[in-house]
Amino acid sequence: MDNRVRVPGTSLLAEPPAPRRARRWLRRVLVAALACGVVAGLGLMLPEERPQVVRPPAAGPQAQARAEAQTLTAVTSGVPVALPQLTALVGRQERRVRARPQDARAWAVLGRAYVERGRRAADPEDFPRAEQALRTSLRVRAGTPEALEGMAALALARRDFPAAKDYGEQALKAAPNRWSAYPPLIDAYTGLGDYKAARTALDTLLELHTGAAARPVVMARASAVYQDRGWREDAVAQLTDAAAAAGTPAEQAPCMTGLGQLAWDRGDPQDALRHFEAAVRLDPDQPGAQAGRGRALVALGRTEVAFTAYRAALARHPSPRDAYELGELYEARGMAGPAREQYERVKALVRREVAAGVDEDLLIGQFEADHGNPREAVTRLRAEWRRQPGTEVADALGWALHRTGDDKEALTYAEAATDTSKGGVRSALYAFHRALIEQSLGLSAPSRRHLQGALRINPYFSPLRASAAVAALRALGDVPDEPPPGGIP
Repeated sequence: MDNRVRVPGTSLLAEPPAPRRARRWLRRVLVAALACGVVAGLGLMLPEERPQVVRPPAAGPQAQARAEAQTLTAVTSGVPVALPQLTALVGRQERRVRARPQDARAWAVLGRAYVERGRRAADPEDFPRAEQALRTSLRVRAGTPEALEGMAALALARRDFPAAKDYGEQALKAAPNRWSAYPPLIDAYTGLGDYKAARTALDTLLELHTGAAARPVVMARASAVYQDRGWREDAVAQLTDAAAAAGTPAEQAPCMTGLGQLAWDRGDPQDALRHFEAAVRLDPDQPGAQAGRGRALVALGRTEVAFTAYRAALARHPSPRDAYELGELYEARGMAGPAREQYERVKALVRREVAAGVDEDLLIGQFEADHGNPREAVTRLRAEWRRQPGTEVADALGWALHRTGDDKEALTYAEAATDTSKGGVRSALYAFHRALIEQSLGLSAPSRRHLQGALRINPYFSPLRASAAVAALRALGDVPDEPPPGGIP
C-alpha cells in the first residue's frame, strides 16, 4: 500500500508542462587543519537600496585595490568567492556601468557576479538581472568572452544545458586558450549525457598551462568527471588536492563539501559529517554543506540535531531540493503535518525558481512521482529527456514510469541510469529504483542483486527508501545480516 504523504493539488506548478590512488595522508592532514582552525530599466535591474555588508577594518588603498582586482578576476574565471565579497563587487559594478554604459567588460563582470550571488544565496531573482547585464555586454561588443562564459554559467544555474553548451562553445571559439571556458562546457556536456565530450573537454583543460589560482577549479571539475565514471579514488584525490591548493576559505569550502558528498555516496556518514562541518566552518554560506551535515546526522541517529541543520541550511540557502529532503525526513519519522508543510514550501520555492527562468522539471517530476501525480511526472520527464538526456533524468523517468505501472519501459531508463559501462553511475538510489522495477516484472534475481547493491553502496541513502529496500529484500526471502545502523528504521 502506498502511504506516502501527498500534497493537495495535482502539481507543484499550476500549469501543465507545455587513475590515481588517493593520497590519504594529505587528506587527513587537511581535515585536521581545517578542524582547528542596460542603462534602460536600470531602476529595476540595479536596485538603489542594498543591505549593508559588514566589512573588516579598511585596508590601505593599494591593498584594497589589489583585493578588488583579485575578486573581479576570480568571479570572471569561475573561482569561488565569499558571498559578502560578491555583494560588494555587485555594488561596485553597478556604479561602474552607470558611469560607463558602453563598457562591455564591466557589464559582463556585473552579470557574472549576479549569477554567482544568485547561486550562492539561492536567490533566483538575480538571474534575470544577470541575463540583462550579460546581453547588454554582448550588444555593446559582440563576442566578449567574459559575457559568453557568463551566459554559459547562467544557463547552468538555470539547468538549461543546451544553452550552456551553445554559449560555452561560442566562448571557446572566441578565446580558445581561455581555460575558464572549459569548466561550464564540461558541466553542460554532462547535463546532456554526452560523457565522451565531457571527458574530451576535460583532457584539453588538463593540458592547458593554467595558473595557481585556476588549479583548484580545474581539479574540482576533474573530480566530478571521475566520479561520473565511477573512479571514486581519483575523484577524492583530485578534490583533496584542490582543497590543499585553494587560496581562500571560500575556495576550500566547496572542495570540502564535495569530499563530504563523496564520503556520503560511499556510505561513510562519519567521514561525510567531518567534511561538511569543515565546509560550514570555512564558509557558512556554502551551498549544500549544512544540508549535507543534516543528511549525515540522520544516518548517525542524531535526528533532532539533523532537523536543526536542515533548518539552518534553508534559512541561509532556501533550496527547493533541500526543503524536499527535509519533508521526506519528517515523513520517515511519521511527522505528517510538518512533512506537508515542507512540501508546500517546496512548491513555493519551485514557483519562485521557475519565475526566474530555472528549469525545475526534473525536481517537479521527482516530486510528482512520489507525492503527487505520477502521470504528470512522466509527461514532464519525457520532455526533459528529449531536451537534455542526462543520467538523473533517466533515473527519474524510469521511476515515474514504474509509478504509473509501465515497468517494461521503465526498466530501459533504469538500466541507462545504472549501467556504468554506458554512462550510468553507481548510485544507491538508482540501484534501489531499478530493483523495485525488476521486482514488479518478476525478475527476482536481478532485483535481489540491485537491492543488495543499493544497501552495500550506502545503507543510509534515504530515510524513506533505505527501510523500503530492507523490506523488499525480506519479501524476496533475503534478510540482511543486520539492519541498517544509525537513524534508519
